[in-house]
Amino acid sequence: MDLELNKKQARATASAMRKPAHDALKDEAALALMAHHFPVSPKAGTSVVSGFHPYQSEIDTRPLLGKLAGEGWTTALPIVVKPSTPLIFRRWLPGEPLISGVWGIKRPPDDAPEVAPDVLLIPLLAFDRKGYRLGYGGGFYDRTLEKLRAHKAVIAIGVAYSVQEVDAVPHDHYDQFLNYVMTEKELITCG
Repeated sequence: MDLELNKKQARATASAMRKPAHDALKDEAALALMAHHFPVSPKAGTSVVSGFHPYQSEIDTRPLLGKLAGEGWTTALPIVVKPSTPLIFRRWLPGEPLISGVWGIKRPPDDAPEVAPDVLLIPLLAFDRKGYRLGYGGGFYDRTLEKLRAHKAVIAIGVAYSVQEVDAVPHDHYDQFLNYVMTEKELITCG
């Protein structure tokens, strides 16, 4: 079967699984993320972690970002610049103002400083324990991770509901790997 068709079918299935989990667990899931031991420690004043503002039925990473900011991380959110390009990241602390970006996703304003994350919390539709993720199909995070990893070691942490786990995500050599996946139930070390 064609890889793109396989991914398209997997996205439809995964979206259908995530929505009911989100409706049932969204508040508990955001809090459960904070209960996990975060797998990376910050280097005081220099380590940047990016989260994401929840879109549709994604888990809300903002409470976790607030906790991480209190532990010494510089926190940030991603910004879509244009199709087929890597994301950029701007510093943001939970509670600071946001503006509407592409697809109505909230993001920091243009005057917030641009930063390069060391750790990325990444939304997804499906994941497997080998570290592959299925996104929305725009390739933003794959391009971003490839660009960042060309310059430094970057940790990618998928954030998902446990029902989003599949046996195997369809992938090819362009798909960037996740180091970990955080769900409402566990922190998974991929590999």
